[in-house]
Amino acid sequence: MSKRELDGQAKEKLVSIARRWYEQMTEGVTPSISLPSRTKRNIEYDDETEVWKYGDRESVRSASTAKSALHLLKMAYVISFLKTQIHENRSSTLRELYYISESWKRAKFSAQDESNFLIEDLEILTDMQREAFHLRPEDDGATIFGPLQLKELTRRGDRTIHCQEDVGEAGYQIPNNVENIELLDHDAKFIIAIETGGMYARLIENGFDSEFNAILVHLKGQPARSTRRMLNRINERFELPVLVFTDGDPWSYRIYASVAYGAIKSAHMSELLATPKAQFIGVQPSDIRDYNLPSDRLTERDVAALESELTDPRFFTDYWKTQINLQLKLNLKSEQQAFAAKGLDFVTREYLPHRLSEMGVI
Repeated sequence: MSKRELDGQAKEKLVSIARRWYEQMTEGVTPSISLPSRTKRNIEYDDETEVWKYGDRESVRSASTAKSALHLLKMAYVISFLKTQIHENRSSTLRELYYISESWKRAKFSAQDESNFLIEDLEILTDMQREAFHLRPEDDGATIFGPLQLKELTRRGDRTIHCQEDVGEAGYQIPNNVENIELLDHDAKFIIAIETGGMYARLIENGFDSEFNAILVHLKGQPARSTRRMLNRINERFELPVLVFTDGDPWSYRIYASVAYGAIKSAHMSELLATPKAQFIGVQPSDIRDYNLPSDRLTERDVAALESELTDPRFFTDYWKTQINLQLKLNLKSEQQAFAAKGLDFVTREYLPHRLSEMGVI
């Protein structure tokens, strides 16, 4: 689909929401919208797509109450703004949208979380990504380094880039909208998505990408949607194994979950953003024990997060139950860089090759 066609579709789907309200009013019905409940109690595994999606629980926002009527008013203002933005071929960030609402009087947002949540509503109602509305994230994208060749459509024309030969040590920066990227070719055997910048740089410095024909992706902590979409696309296009390498704590396991299973708040986009075949390579709680890694005691917040994960359907596997229960027993957590205690080459010469072999990747 061309950019012009995508823009036209986005505008039409946005306007159709307001058109439906008009039809409801002409029929004597109070305007309303129905949306799925966005909680972990309302996510279900879809066997066909192998991702977690929202279930049947819904909430209705009707103009019959003052609170919901105000929500619909704010949505109408946002629809009008986005329609104009698309028409003028402009873009804005979620943060800018929040500040733009300052002039909307009663439709002004009280906090950015409120405007972010409303954009998620629009994604669900239109079945389109926010990037189609010309909304972009505030932060820079994650980076890729490895034997991957792609073509990127930019305002200055097409660019063909090799993510080892044509980039600096930081790698190729993933753009906000990865739909403008054409994946051309690769010489890789697998992809490792890495939580921290220090470990990403360590693998590049140690030549891990060349020695093992690996594509390295820096997740920059909790991965942005564009990063998750890029992993999804590379996996589908080339059928390469995806491994996720994070710290050994409950918050990092959720980073893995967002890559493999999809985030709860974006479950409506799981087919585009999740990579169901992604595997967790470490740091495992069992690694903390087996390698006697430098570690810290779990905090009360860590313990609560681990216990919450035991009730999260995305972690309902024997593997995760065993590992999480072991961590609670050990009462320890550890970082990726803890492997440096055994030498700067240990993680690339010993740990990762062993784990990759154990998992049948090499």
